[in-house]
Amino acid sequence: METLKKILVLIGLIASLISAAYANDGLATYYNIYNPSACYGFATPTGLIAAASPTIWEGLSTCGRRYSVTCTGSTNAGTPHPCTGERVAVEIVDFCPGCQGTFDLGQDAFAAIADLDAGVILIEYDRV
Repeated sequence: METLKKILVLIGLIASLISAAYANDGLATYYNIYNPSACYGFATPTGLIAAASPTIWEGLSTCGRRYSVTCTGSTNAGTPHPCTGERVAVEIVDFCPGCQGTFDLGQDAFAAIADLDAGVILIEYDRV
């Protein structure tokens, strides 16, 4: 039984390493004015949302895509440890052609993974 536990732990570690190896690195900012959006016009978005930067935008086919996003670190000395340790799933509802980050997260999504005072954070993301 002890050997089985060790094997299961090893399998879990390998699975974690494989999933981490496929994560993408990027930057995230946040916003709180959601209308109109490139995807849905003046319809009010619900849930945890994000605008896509040119890095991941592929036209209107990007609308509705979901990404798993987590904070990995700070980009400024003012908030050296912004991350909450949480991961969120966001839906792309807009295009942000001038964004400096990969995602411009809705304020609620950003607050779930990081301190809002950070403003810009390092992230890992995957399409889900």
